[in-house]
Amino acid sequence: MLIGVPRETRPGETRVATTPKHVEQLRGLGYDVIVESGAGLQAGFHDDDYVAAGAGIGDRDQACAADVVMGIHAPRQEDVDRLRDGALVISLVGAGRHPELIEMYSRRDITVLATDSVPRISRAQSLDVLSSMSNISGYRAVIEAAEEFDSFFTGQVTAAGKVAPAKVLVVGAGVAGLAAIGAANALGAIVYATDARAEVAEQVESMGATFLPVDVEMQRSTDGYARETSQAFDEAAARLYAKTVPDMDIIITTALIPGRPAPRLITAEMVAGMQRGSVIVDMAAASGGNVEGSVADERIITPEGVRILGHSNLPNRMPLVASRLYATNLVNLLKLITPGKDGQYVLDMDDEVVRGMTIVQRGQVMWPPPPVTVSAAPPPAAAGATAVSAPPPAPKAPPSPARRLGLIAVAALLLLVLSLGMPSAFLGHLTVFALACIIGYYVIGNVHHALHTPLMSVTNAVSGIIVVGAILQAGVAGGNVLVAVLAFLAILLASINIAGGFTVTQRMLTMFRKD
Repeated sequence: MLIGVPRETRPGETRVATTPKHVEQLRGLGYDVIVESGAGLQAGFHDDDYVAAGAGIGDRDQACAADVVMGIHAPRQEDVDRLRDGALVISLVGAGRHPELIEMYSRRDITVLATDSVPRISRAQSLDVLSSMSNISGYRAVIEAAEEFDSFFTGQVTAAGKVAPAKVLVVGAGVAGLAAIGAANALGAIVYATDARAEVAEQVESMGATFLPVDVEMQRSTDGYARETSQAFDEAAARLYAKTVPDMDIIITTALIPGRPAPRLITAEMVAGMQRGSVIVDMAAASGGNVEGSVADERIITPEGVRILGHSNLPNRMPLVASRLYATNLVNLLKLITPGKDGQYVLDMDDEVVRGMTIVQRGQVMWPPPPVTVSAAPPPAAAGATAVSAPPPAPKAPPSPARRLGLIAVAALLLLVLSLGMPSAFLGHLTVFALACIIGYYVIGNVHHALHTPLMSVTNAVSGIIVVGAILQAGVAGGNVLVAVLAFLAILLASINIAGGFTVTQRMLTMFRKD
């Protein structure tokens, strides 16, 4: 079969549905490929690059008349008229927001797979276009905010004074939100995040941000996507935003609900309370916006000097990597539906991934797909069982001051009795040993985990001293069995510590060597 890749005609679109490298992979699956002339120019791919990879170059009619047509955006009426009967179309559709497209496709004998309708299940992650593009969008949103922001992200201490680090709030901790958290944290900002889904709190904190919970019971997602929230939640969230937003330097909003307008989260009054020069990137501006006053694809400056960016297609600003990731998702999809690698696709409607992506099949409307329950959902309770939460274990009460003093007194008495039968040098050695234990505990205990490996050189040196001392003691044991046994154990354990330290250090050094 022939795969056609037409040039994107939507204003401002810079991506292309496949790259020369991915053409080779498609040919490895048994397909022939034809690319419309100039389709990849804005992403940095020339026609000669496609030809060298084994693709043909043609006009738009030829690309749209292929057996499989792959694109970024859903084909419009003029391109639908160019499709052949029985064609397979693979592209973004936005079926929940554009029912008119479904009606248009149903009038033709074609099949449409929507790359933005991939079920959020583990098996489908490699072909999840929304995740790939959201990852780029979240990263790029931080870059756009940094360009507008008139200060540092990270704190600075200079001869001219101290500059505090920027405070960043990320609203929505999906793929885009987590990418934004990672980018802002890497630039040195103090990052906060909030989300309507309770299960993302751990993910937010693992990215180095502080999760801001809403003071009501938070929902759990059953399919990986956010859902509409309750009135109680919205009111509590509004109080959280009213308290938090004025203290932020940069806000990035990513909250979207599939098939519905974006929820309005931040009001004009909240925006007016922000410092002059603050920046808001509303990634949901194209769907109505999370921020009052944002306009899709426009840069707004409020009377208070707050800059609101309504970028609706951030991946367009990184067309090279966006095209590569999108093309990789499509190749993974073709691998799924081409089991024989013979250039013949097979659509198995019993496969929940294929079924979830199918909008129209040979003119028959297949939208919406049946729901898919993923691991994000809490496990159902057993039939007839009553959900009872086990009470948390009671914390162990700390010992009372009287008990602590009693233990110290007993230890001092035992030490006194022990010292009466020991040589005169015993107390001096015991004092040095006790002080060494105390100092070692506080010094090593306060070292960051990332620096524990360099500490091995110190412990190896200490172990070496122990080995030398034990050898000397073993040599002068004079038939004292206890001294000989203790010396042997000291030599054995210290030698194991030295060998282990050098082994781990060698492995660490190997990680930094190039092949």
